[in-house]
Amino acid sequence: MTTLSGMERKHIKPGLPVAIVLKKDQRSGTLTHGIVKDILTSAPKHTHGIKVRLESGEVGRVKVIEEN
Repeated sequence: MTTLSGMERKHIKPGLPVAIVLKKDQRSGTLTHGIVKDILTSAPKHTHGIKVRLESGEVGRVKVIEEN
């Protein structure tokens, strides 16, 4: 399993399994796992991670891309 950083938009696509940090979990760094539904950040890179919406409806910044 390859692990990529979530700071570059080009690595993130809908349907990809990722681990994100929700706004309420930013202090603790707790990761939430899910599948990308929408990419919300328009910039090609973001230092805190690309913001996405998961299929569950949760919104957060990608910390880990979990590719097979």
